[in-house]
Amino acid sequence: MATGLAERLQQADTHLAGFLTSEIRVDGRRVGFAIRDFEGAEAVIAHEGFSTGVQVGRYSVDVAAFERVALPALERAADADADAVIIDEIARMELASDAFVAALPGLFALPVPLVATVHVHPHPVTDALLARPDVEVIQVTEANRDALPGILFDRLMRR
Repeated sequence: MATGLAERLQQADTHLAGFLTSEIRVDGRRVGFAIRDFEGAEAVIAHEGFSTGVQVGRYSVDVAAFERVALPALERAADADADAVIIDEIARMELASDAFVAALPGLFALPVPLVATVHVHPHPVTDALLARPDVEVIQVTEANRDALPGILFDRLMRR
């Protein structure tokens, strides 16, 4: 969903800040996750073959690799003249970074639209973000996931 929205916004010459995550697949099987910011920096942040790191399910999370890409991307979001911020995503792997968690309130206070994908699992950090009065929650479902990038794009373009 976030990738489709980012592609549409970039085609419309929208200056984006933030980052996207993607699955790493081998022979059709998910083995890890990567992060990429909108300036081109990228890293593998979790992999089932990593021997160290924070364990999330069958993946070990390389918090330092996540922070090398995510934190500068978030700083650019706060310092640059971004038209919108996309954070894909805020979930257990990303929440393993104390520095990322500390940066979240500042991101949500920016005067630009912020679109974030957030896990559905209870967690004090994401529960607090989702409870903010200035946050609109749209649940991604099988029925709406293909249409959401276009719907969100239209809303952001009207701003």
